[in-house]
Amino acid sequence: MGKQARALLVQLDAACEAVADLAQVTEEAFQAHPDAPTMLRFPGIGAQIGARILAEIGDDRTRFATTGGLRAYAGAAPITRASGKRHYVGRRFVKKNRLNHVGHLWAFSSLSGSVGADAHCRRGRTGGDWHMQALRHLFNRMLGQLHHCLQARASFDESTAFPVTQGKEVTSS
Repeated sequence: MGKQARALLVQLDAACEAVADLAQVTEEAFQAHPDAPTMLRFPGIGAQIGARILAEIGDDRTRFATTGGLRAYAGAAPITRASGKRHYVGRRFVKKNRLNHVGHLWAFSSLSGSVGADAHCRRGRTGGDWHMQALRHLFNRMLGQLHHCLQARASFDESTAFPVTQGKEVTSS
């Protein structure tokens, strides 16, 4: 049993080393990309999350003509259906799962790096959203900001992303 445990530890060490090497190569490739400086200005985006977002949305500026298209692709935009007196707003089940997952990580990590993001999420929770709903709404908003910044080659500005007027956030996104 001892020899078997040592053999498994050798395999685990090799796997850990391969993961560390892949992380380093990913970070170097992301840092070399022209969109990296813009993305790294966003709260919650580091080299690994930025590389995953960039890998999923690509770097073709014409791929998503509107913010809504990118949001729908990521699964952050809600589905709305209306017929007569009935109105339904729900989450998307058909989406790019990898982008949706990294969006959750991005939204969650941006809570500690951005006062506006944290306030936006807390307002959602106070308004009755579940934790995942509030994070999805935050991801939706941040994705819109990212689309704008990448299209316009602008920098992220917290006061523009989360404007505050008389203690309340403006809800245009």
